[in-house]
Amino acid sequence: MTHATTVWRANRSGGLTGAEVLIETALAAGVDVCFANPGTTEMPLVAALDSVPGTRAVLGLFEGVCTGAADGYARVTGRPAMTLLHLGPGFANGIANLHNARRAHSPVFNVIGDHASWHLAHDAPLTSDIVSLARPVSGWVGTATSGADLAQLTAHAIGAATAPPGCGATLIAPADFQQEVLTAPVDVELPGVRRPREVTAEIIDPIAKRLRAGERAVLLLGGAALGERGQRAAARIAAATGAVLYSETFPAAAERGGGLPDLDRLPYFPEVAVEALAGAQLVVLAGALEPVSYFGYEGIPSLLAPPGTVEVLSTPEEDGALALEVLADTLGAPEPARRTVPSDEPLPDGTLTPGAVGRIVAGLLPEHAIVSVEGGTCGYPFFTASSRAARHTTLTNTGGAIGQGLPAALGAAIAAPSRKVVALQSDGSAQYTIQSLWTMAREQLPVITLIASNRAYNVLRTELGRHGQNRPGPVAAALTSLDGPAFDWPALARGYGVPGTRVETGEELRRELGRALAADGPQLIEMAL
Repeated sequence: MTHATTVWRANRSGGLTGAEVLIETALAAGVDVCFANPGTTEMPLVAALDSVPGTRAVLGLFEGVCTGAADGYARVTGRPAMTLLHLGPGFANGIANLHNARRAHSPVFNVIGDHASWHLAHDAPLTSDIVSLARPVSGWVGTATSGADLAQLTAHAIGAATAPPGCGATLIAPADFQQEVLTAPVDVELPGVRRPREVTAEIIDPIAKRLRAGERAVLLLGGAALGERGQRAAARIAAATGAVLYSETFPAAAERGGGLPDLDRLPYFPEVAVEALAGAQLVVLAGALEPVSYFGYEGIPSLLAPPGTVEVLSTPEEDGALALEVLADTLGAPEPARRTVPSDEPLPDGTLTPGAVGRIVAGLLPEHAIVSVEGGTCGYPFFTASSRAARHTTLTNTGGAIGQGLPAALGAAIAAPSRKVVALQSDGSAQYTIQSLWTMAREQLPVITLIASNRAYNVLRTELGRHGQNRPGPVAAALTSLDGPAFDWPALARGYGVPGTRVETGEELRRELGRALAADGPQLIEMAL
């Protein structure tokens, strides 16, 4: 791992405020996008975004939109975006998507304005323990004690956030230190590029020996191993040894299509995942964590791989793609023939089903699209079908906290303005951060939101069945229903400034999705299932 640093002189002329020096330092460290939902204690920072040019400031109407967008931006670029949030309660509104970002190892740089240091002792109504709120979703937390401190801690925070495998970093900036005028320059050590560790032969050789011996193996890929290099190396290993390939169930970002290996996600439901892994004598983790059941169920093991089968080839902070390449070379595994992707397969007509949606979306995706998937109704069928699509990147809900899909799509669109972005959403989860549509309209982002509208929390209906409630009573039925009244998605979209329409058949979806892909700016399509 290399970690070169440079010393940079913040506030080179003197006379800038602490807030201006914070923005200056962030820009010098490469952070030039800020997703903001500011309040009174952040006004010096808001002013600094004008007086120190170079940062793109994006307003979110809800803090969870800001944190989810910063996560999506980081997943696509590998670089941090900044969030600007208001005190502890504002930060708390963004915690759910910071939980998802933590699970994705996304480098997110949070700046939280706090009361003036001399005001904190009086326990004003918005006073809270921000450090305790921030610590569970942050790999680094710091509180400034002066204006000059804001420069130093900004550099420390960004360095911590970008250290492999990536984490959230949270800087608390009291309002008086934001306003403090610095009369002298501040020397700041900027973080350099930190590269993931390489995996040693002591790890690779024993795994290669077991694969050569013919043990039935599963390669479970996660993190950087789901890029093109990692997948192509994994395909070499599979071709040489017969190993089965899976992606982790909820990858932060996975390259898909364009002839890449046809690997699917490890199933979500634990008994299906146990069955998928049951015959394995060796489960090799490349950038993935050992698979664990999302929830605990009586009679089903929490750890899903057969006992004693798991071997770690690379951890998330190590170079998983390189480890797979070295393992393939060690095995003498040749390059397999490239997969060809048929392009003339007819797309479904008639009533929309989840499978039909998955095939149509995969079939119409343009080259290098980004798809933010949230919700299982159409998300799993799409991921399966997407191996036959044009080359694209898929983002999924890593931490399971609802409301990630739309903000992540927003952040991805800002990260990659030349790429079309599709948000494949279930109707219930979309309501958690529906305000994302307004920011998409304001920024004129090319995000196409596809709402899988079955008017139910379908996964909860499934869970009721797992608890013996195959015919839910009136209360259970009401608590898992999104009908009565039904959402009017086209009207909701138009209210936020996004053109919206509704489709009921495969023919209609193909027509409207084709139109949306050709349009400028955001679009929404409700898909009635």
